[in-house]
Amino acid sequence: MGVTLRPMVAADADTLASWATDPVFCAHAGWRLRESPVDAREWWRESIARSDPELVRLLVLSDDDPVGYVDLHGDEPGRRELGYLIGPSARWGQGLGTAAAFGALEFGFAELGLESIWAEAIEANVASVRVLRRLAMHPLGVGTSAEFLGVRSRFLTFEITAHDWLSGHSEQGREGAVGVDTCRE
Repeated sequence: MGVTLRPMVAADADTLASWATDPVFCAHAGWRLRESPVDAREWWRESIARSDPELVRLLVLSDDDPVGYVDLHGDEPGRRELGYLIGPSARWGQGLGTAAAFGALEFGFAELGLESIWAEAIEANVASVRVLRRLAMHPLGVGTSAEFLGVRSRFLTFEITAHDWLSGHSEQGREGAVGVDTCRE
């Protein structure tokens, strides 16, 4: 499944806000479920308009259709935390999470010149853990405990270095073509 990443624009707020009405998505993502996307739309508009120097957030597109977003977050020189969401839940199980995370790693190493990227996934979220392992991210350890969908679990931390990425240790994630539009508004 190929995806493209691009900077978010104000018009993306409607799509992102619509995911807040999907109860399965909200339960997994830790979002507050809303009856209507109206409240979430304003939050997204403000978030897109605000520039946070510690956050790079890119929209994930599949065939020009918004299907998620990726984050590279942090203030450590040369190192960022990876985050990714695919929405709504009807899109899960299609390889979009792996393609999105792969695109974020590619962007982080090729465009931002990062030395390493790390990520956390709660162990009970088997799909997220599987994505990070599929990308050949190395396990670093076990973090704090938390609840996920009513199950007590713990966070697992993973990392991949630019050297490992560029050496081809991430071939498992190269299933889908990833395009990155680096134009900034």
